[in-house]
Amino acid sequence: MFHTPIVPRARKRSRPAEASAPRRERVKFEDVRLYLVERKMGRSRRSFLTELARSKGFIVEDVLSDVVTHVVSEDSQASSLWAWLKGGPVKNLPVMHVLDISWFTDSMREGKPVAVETRHLIQVCPSVQTDTLAASPEATTPTPVSTVSQYACQRRTTTKNNNKIFTDAFEVLAESHEFNDMEGPCLAFRRAASVLKSLPWTVQNLRVTEDLPCLGEHSMYVIEEILQHGHSFEVEKILSDERYQILKLFTSVFGVGPKTAEKWYRRGLRSFSDVLAEPGIRLNRMQQSGFLHYGDISRAVSKAEAQALGNIIDEAVRAITPDAILTLTGGFRRGKDFGHDVDFIVTTPQLGKEERLLTSVIDRLKQQGILLYCEYQASTFDESKLPCHRFEAMDHFAKCFLILRLEDSQVEGGLQTAEEDRRGWRAVRVDLVSPPVDRYAFTLLGWSGSRQFERDLRRFARMERRMLLDNHALYDKTKKEFLAATTEKDIFAHLGLEYIEPWQRNA
Repeated sequence: MFHTPIVPRARKRSRPAEASAPRRERVKFEDVRLYLVERKMGRSRRSFLTELARSKGFIVEDVLSDVVTHVVSEDSQASSLWAWLKGGPVKNLPVMHVLDISWFTDSMREGKPVAVETRHLIQVCPSVQTDTLAASPEATTPTPVSTVSQYACQRRTTTKNNNKIFTDAFEVLAESHEFNDMEGPCLAFRRAASVLKSLPWTVQNLRVTEDLPCLGEHSMYVIEEILQHGHSFEVEKILSDERYQILKLFTSVFGVGPKTAEKWYRRGLRSFSDVLAEPGIRLNRMQQSGFLHYGDISRAVSKAEAQALGNIIDEAVRAITPDAILTLTGGFRRGKDFGHDVDFIVTTPQLGKEERLLTSVIDRLKQQGILLYCEYQASTFDESKLPCHRFEAMDHFAKCFLILRLEDSQVEGGLQTAEEDRRGWRAVRVDLVSPPVDRYAFTLLGWSGSRQFERDLRRFARMERRMLLDNHALYDKTKKEFLAATTEKDIFAHLGLEYIEPWQRNA
């Protein structure tokens, strides 16, 4: 007997004219647009949940379109739901969150959009037809998870890159565009490589890439070419191009960037000997050291060598400040066995005491006779200039770029040296950065990398959370306040992200 009075009201509330224009004063979350799937939910319940969400400041769309950011469903059959979604008109489906009702109820309880966790996602399950499997053992590639995020900070990389043949090709294309000063295509190929690095399975046909984010037409063409021919003709052409080869050679020198390399190439220089013999070229100190120690610092640094350098720096730092904090960052913190250089963060528990720490460490390394090169940059950090609205790869804390002499006897298992090298030592690149202790967590996150992970983390903060993140601070634009953090987990929590361990950030 309750149906007669209730149903008309529910229908009246859910009229498109009213639903598409919620009162502005009630909207709290401009960046979140919900669509509630009526399938399995029913019209009356959908109407009730729509009104509930709107009463708490959410925007709920009546029609599924590309403006939707979060699709909520009570349909537990993932395959049928995704089949229905893919049959719809939306093109933006790969970047939407497709969620079960638990995310919605959690958000209603909190009164705000909660962080999307794995348990909330409705994912396409891997499926293999048994008749196809029997006919072709190679056709075992699973259908990709359609909820792969466009952001590297929401993806965990695996210890093994299952798609190296594709990611290597994308890296060559990205580098080629970087040499041509084409930032957009360069970044697009790096994002495409990052997505494929996160997949726990190998791409064996083009169909399984259709719902993956960040794969544009060019990337798809390269994948298809490799699948068909075992290699990319475009990539092979780049690798055989003289200009690419020379620019790659020149930029492998410490202190030489793409613009300098291009300038040398345009002057007709084609080798190191050409550069060193050219009277019109004045190398700066960094470049001079780069050429002088090229054989050593162009060779990979092992984990054992990184640990030995950590012991040297730790001893120097604690001789100055016994309670100092020293942390290995970069690729080695991400679990890499080899790297190009070794990065450390060093600070002190007492705020302000870190200001002269690096200069004292440099003096001590000089006294030990192991400092082969040093460039020190004093801190230009100015809290009053925060937050920074533009992307800056480097922070403003005190830092130094060093080349240190590492003895064979200091390394467990010995140095990574050429077989004919009988010196018993090698030169290694070491970078030190010294932030104030209250900025330590932000610096640690930024210096741990990878570069693409950090880029996407900052992009996620800006686009999804209306926050500004860099190596100095995290600023909430909505609340107009800085958010404090003593650990990386604090920063992830502020962003509403699941914490990702350093060794899962090799994006």
